[in-house]
Amino acid sequence: MKNVAFHNLGCKVNSYELEFVQQEFKENDFRIVPFDQKADIYIINTCTVTNIADRKSRQMIHRARTMNKDAVIIAMGCYVQTNIEKAKEDDGIDIIIGNDKKGKSFEIIMDYLKENKSVKDISDISKVKEYDEFTLKSTTEHTRVYIKIQDGCNQFCSYCAIPLARGRVRSRSIDDTVNEIEGLTKAGYKEFVLTGIHLSSYKTEDGKELIDAIEAVSKIEGVERIRLGSLEPRVITKEFMERLSKIDSICPHFHLSLQSGSDTVLKRMNRHYTAYEFYDGVQIIRQYFEHPAITTDVIVGFPGETEEEFNDSRAFLNKVDFFEAHVFKYSRRQGTVADKMPGQLTEKEKSARSEKLISDADKRSKAFREYYIGKETEVLLEEPFEHNGKKYMIGHTREYVKVVTEVSEELAGSIIKGVVRGALTDEILVF
Repeated sequence: MKNVAFHNLGCKVNSYELEFVQQEFKENDFRIVPFDQKADIYIINTCTVTNIADRKSRQMIHRARTMNKDAVIIAMGCYVQTNIEKAKEDDGIDIIIGNDKKGKSFEIIMDYLKENKSVKDISDISKVKEYDEFTLKSTTEHTRVYIKIQDGCNQFCSYCAIPLARGRVRSRSIDDTVNEIEGLTKAGYKEFVLTGIHLSSYKTEDGKELIDAIEAVSKIEGVERIRLGSLEPRVITKEFMERLSKIDSICPHFHLSLQSGSDTVLKRMNRHYTAYEFYDGVQIIRQYFEHPAITTDVIVGFPGETEEEFNDSRAFLNKVDFFEAHVFKYSRRQGTVADKMPGQLTEKEKSARSEKLISDADKRSKAFREYYIGKETEVLLEEPFEHNGKKYMIGHTREYVKVVTEVSEELAGSIIKGVVRGALTDEILVF
């Protein structure tokens, strides 16, 4: 029996895909071992969203080789997809697998083991038109399952290499999505997160859109919670929210990708909305849900970002009053429009601005959580948690706020209600 180790970098879509690959190895009697142990096969699912992600991808590939010089090293995913020549020249890699071939990973690796011939051929992802089907039967997540229903992106934001790594938009059929989730509910999972590379672009060949997929999933017996991955403002219409608000299982937690609160920066980014249009979408959400959690991503230090533009963005973030804002310093990506833009900011300038936005975000998050103190709320219990020598179970509310309570570990996976007594830490409430 051969030992195989896996390591994932990047987004939840990457995680989902690697779990499928891991499932295939497990079903074929391979022994799954931690990545920091000696293995016969190492599989690294790479990421290229930032320069740091590229570097981490290379580091994990070379770390695997140092742990076992005779192991078979497989690098798959976004970094190798966008750095094909570098990957081909890297002696630390035996097999490279593009994003359109992940579903065939087990077959590719088995062929290599038989022939012992290096496999370093990646197809042009921009020409891929068919959705690569995966079906999970279980997950390493304790209670929450991420379900990929869409791949690719047609937006071509000026800073982003993801369309180069993932290709054009492809969407999964609703029937296939429903079949996968039906199997997972029978395994005891209650909460499902519908995700994709650009989820708002979801549209099947027969014209079904994202709201149709959500409604179909909501009708599956055993589905008690539905969350959505990152959305663009254009999908937030009154019609969409009207239908969404009628779904009892939907969680009022919306991640709207902003990137900047300055209209001039948004235009340079090639984002297809203004700050006003974004804010209008937020207001629509708040018309249909009481105290929804609205989270976002923001890039600081985009090329040419002036002090005035930064201050406009900072003021807009506070105006929207996000529950959480994930702040990223702009990272140059080769092959993108922004890489060639003038006015590239220094790392020092980006760091100083980033710290201000993170400080603001922490204050807003704390205030959002304090709203629930004294109120009854619902929590899906996930795993044991210890604080100051005291044992709890920790979970998330429908708004994705962390809450702990003193109950038995046997209740993991259960949904319970209770009154929030206060804050255990700055980030965790307590029943």
